[in-house]
Amino acid sequence: MTVMAGTVTALICAILITLVLVGVRGQTGDYKRNQATSAALRVAYEVRREPAVRRGLAGPDDVVLQLLDHRRQVIAGKDGASRIAPIAHFRPGETDIYSTEVLCPPQGLHGCMWVVAIRVYQPTGDWTIYAATPTVPWYVNPSLLLVAVCVSLLVVLLVSLRAWGTVDQTLAPVDAIRAELAEITAGESGRRVTVPENRDEIRLLAEAANATLDRLDSALARQRSFTSDASHDLRSPIAAARAQIEEALLYPEQTDWPKTGRAVLQSLERLQAIVTDLLQLARLDAAAWQDTELVDLGALVTIEVARSDRTKRIVPHIQEGVTVLGDRLRLVRLLTNLLDNAERHAEAQVDITVRREDSVAVLEVRDDGAGIAEGDRDLVFQRFARLEASKARDPAGTGLGLPIAREIARLHGGTLTIEDSAEGRGARFVLRIPRNRGDRDA
Repeated sequence: MTVMAGTVTALICAILITLVLVGVRGQTGDYKRNQATSAALRVAYEVRREPAVRRGLAGPDDVVLQLLDHRRQVIAGKDGASRIAPIAHFRPGETDIYSTEVLCPPQGLHGCMWVVAIRVYQPTGDWTIYAATPTVPWYVNPSLLLVAVCVSLLVVLLVSLRAWGTVDQTLAPVDAIRAELAEITAGESGRRVTVPENRDEIRLLAEAANATLDRLDSALARQRSFTSDASHDLRSPIAAARAQIEEALLYPEQTDWPKTGRAVLQSLERLQAIVTDLLQLARLDAAAWQDTELVDLGALVTIEVARSDRTKRIVPHIQEGVTVLGDRLRLVRLLTNLLDNAERHAEAQVDITVRREDSVAVLEVRDDGAGIAEGDRDLVFQRFARLEASKARDPAGTGLGLPIAREIARLHGGTLTIEDSAEGRGARFVLRIPRNRGDRDA
């Protein structure tokens, strides 16, 4: 930014110097031409007043004067100009008394000069007066150019120093935030960057960084909790199977090996269920699916209810033509998890409703059980979280079914929540997914 500020200032100064030099050069040129013209007119006046002209002519220091008679002979001049040939050969036109040209150089002189020619009437013939003055160079004067360049360099230096100081002062809080972020590690959970007092963009940056750290700490806490819960749940069936095998090997003659095999098989089945759910969650976390199709939710529910045997009565309420764009197998998994949960807690009946609400497809699964307290409605969607009622009804559960269902809903751009039941009894899970344009009434 300092380089940019200095460059822009230098360009502005160059433009201003150019404009100043052009203006001063124009005024100086006009002044010199007027000076030469005035000197020539003064000589013309003297010639008209006193035809007997002296050899020497008076005029400004930087103006060369020559007087030529009708035979183009130099009869007078200024500062030795009478002893050289005519400095110019042009003359005013027949109808003009005045003419000017730039000669580089005039005869007998050096450098480019403005030459003014004036016709003077004489009885023997017209005389000609030449007045020459040097042209003005592009820089006008070395002193003027030197002053302009020095002033410009001083201005560029001051602007650059000011820009450097301003940028350094402005970025100091940013550098402090960067340093604090560099020092924060995974082992320093809860540490935050300092928020500046000024309400500006730097403060917003610090607040955004702290919000990001909050989310990272939350994710880290969830990861640690998930790792701990997964380790515990994986360890339990393994420990149970190991204990049963070790006990059987201590008393092999007294062991009922078929019974022991069935017990170990149950532990392995629970272990397999946990591993399967963990793999499913890992795939969902990585969003490892891209194949989508148009899925009719009503048909999906009808097929799933018809092909599965349930211990509780399943009552569907289907509105036709409710379709979504998604992964059919994962939507089936979501429905199965909701039905398994509802069947586990229902007393006698589970109601399934499919309907449309404006641009949203709605799937409801409601049981007639004891329901879920409002304070526990977010808890049941946490991984490995299980309420006491759930543990009592299904000790072999993994606590991953509802988290998987919510993650599938999220990947489909929808939500899965628990809402109050109209009858005031039972748990009511509501899935909302944006409808696809293929809906019949879209």
